[in-house]
Amino acid sequence: MAGSKRPVSVLVVIHDPQLNIVLLERAAHPGFWQSVTGSQEADENLVTTAVREVAEETGITCTPAELSDWQLSNRFEIFAEWRDRYPAGVTHNIEHVFSLCIPAGTQVTMAPGEHRSVRWLPWQVAATACFSWTNRDAILMLCLQKSALAGRR
Repeated sequence: MAGSKRPVSVLVVIHDPQLNIVLLERAAHPGFWQSVTGSQEADENLVTTAVREVAEETGITCTPAELSDWQLSNRFEIFAEWRDRYPAGVTHNIEHVFSLCIPAGTQVTMAPGEHRSVRWLPWQVAATACFSWTNRDAILMLCLQKSALAGRR
């Protein structure tokens, strides 16, 4: 039976000012590390989805103004094992990228049904730890953005 999940999602890379990245390990897939992700629900706009997913997956409350909307989206194939969550015939998802800078050492409270572990990693290590190419690329882009901004000062 086909599901009703929308094939539109957000990816939120949470980091501190030194570019340490929060990664969450998926409960159903040990070893699959990722940033906050989640599907858009009902009539939510993408920023609302990002704020909700950050709160649900990390316990961190943020406002839309605290998020950086990269105005970037990635299209990727949905893993076959998860396609039953979507309407029949849906094979691809569109993911919209955001980031959130929080103070170093901020407490992260993961969603136990969704994640089994959480860790802060330096961006270089975090990028290689992600199972998703979109997540890896977003972390690498974050570092490039930060370097470019520092160079302007």
